[in-house]
Amino acid sequence: MRPAPTILHLDMDAFYASAEQAAKPSLRGKAVVVGGLGPRGVVATASYEARRLGVHSAMPTAQARRLAPNAAYLVPRFSLYRTVSEQVMGLLGRLSPLVEPLSLDEAFVDLEAGGTADDASSALTTGEELRAAIRAVTGLSGSVGLAGSKMLAKIASEQAKPDGLVLIEPGTERELLAPLSVRVLPGVGPATGDHLRRAGMTTVHDLAEAGEAELVRLVGKAHGHGLHRMALGLDDRPVVAERDAKSVSVEDTFDVDLHDRVRVRAEVERLAVRCVERLRAADRSGRTVVLKVRRYDFSTLTRSETLRGPTDDPTVVREAAGRLLESVDTTGGVRLLGVGVTGLADFTQEDLFAQAADARERARRAQEDQTPAAEGGGEGSAGEPEPETPEPLAARRWSAGHDVHHEQHGHGWVQGSGIGRVTVRFEQPWSAPGRVLTFRVDDPLLLPADPLPLVREPPDYSSWPASLPKSRSEPPAGGVSSP
Repeated sequence: MRPAPTILHLDMDAFYASAEQAAKPSLRGKAVVVGGLGPRGVVATASYEARRLGVHSAMPTAQARRLAPNAAYLVPRFSLYRTVSEQVMGLLGRLSPLVEPLSLDEAFVDLEAGGTADDASSALTTGEELRAAIRAVTGLSGSVGLAGSKMLAKIASEQAKPDGLVLIEPGTERELLAPLSVRVLPGVGPATGDHLRRAGMTTVHDLAEAGEAELVRLVGKAHGHGLHRMALGLDDRPVVAERDAKSVSVEDTFDVDLHDRVRVRAEVERLAVRCVERLRAADRSGRTVVLKVRRYDFSTLTRSETLRGPTDDPTVVREAAGRLLESVDTTGGVRLLGVGVTGLADFTQEDLFAQAADARERARRAQEDQTPAAEGGGEGSAGEPEPETPEPLAARRWSAGHDVHHEQHGHGWVQGSGIGRVTVRFEQPWSAPGRVLTFRVDDPLLLPADPLPLVREPPDYSSWPASLPKSRSEPPAGGVSSP
């Protein structure tokens, strides 16, 4: 525990949904749900307007539609979320060299290491300056928690939601924690929470009073010792600048169970390619390929194969995933498929196996095209990327919420599609709510587009936070509370 509240936890407010509302003026102040839209879709996040109607993350989308039938249901746009996340993490990086991202919308910051705070007053100033900078650069709001430990900073940011700041003064930890549910402590999930409840412990005060010996008896030595320390408000975990990813994976849940073995194989190959795309985007390679199959009866099987060295070769990963599929019984149907790569490294080991796989792939494509397979990988050979075949206009999929551009009407987003038609609302993040028009799905003037920035001209924060005061006698006004 630190003597000053110099650990900051930032949590963006309803991040995906808030980004969609910022991008779409017609949705501001309205219920927005982001997630899978099929029969088996799951809510990724919901705006606060939708939450007031009972919608929450991890809820089946079908249930959300019953609770909020008039909400806007949108497919995620991760390219936009990643862009905004990079902007936010860039601001955090200006506060300290020690930034620990937990996800696209959440991170810890060690303000003491950055010299941007050394007491409660300067921490409050820094926190408020950060919230103002995030809003100016992205148009979104974030909630900030400040405390002497990571655990308490995260609890503080939860109490600050939405769009607030809470500082927990060192020395007040036990008083603050005592009435809270045991579920606020790290590592206490539903199963552990139920186990403790059956033992008569529902609050953090109950855990502190029970003592370490009793908690060790209930949940084991390692967990019991840590749980008791956290119940006393003790947490010495440092902010770690880089959290090294252990794996990269992608998966899809299908609206209808897949029974055709050929289709299952094709989906596995498609997922393998997507997985490698993510792997390469992270400048990583991996040694172990993992296949995940959830069958019709919800049983889940995983199979893995370890290669001779790290690779980011799509052919190698695709063939390994295909071999793993051969050992899985898909009789009865498949609900979900996933492909992942573990054992990550920051280099690729080229070997004869990968080269042989490339040669086999070139030969297979050449045979399908009924053209001779070129040898080697020189200029003009089959090793060169093949030009993409344009997608037939009538085969386009117009996902709700995704960006489009019309030659005559400009930028817009898809409100819905079906029966050969697509409905588009034409508006921009900085415009007034726009008009709605309907087109044929094969309209040649309507094309997919990249997301627009949420703020047309974000201010320059390149010199920030050089102007931050290191101390302040009075806390800044607005949105600040201290338990």
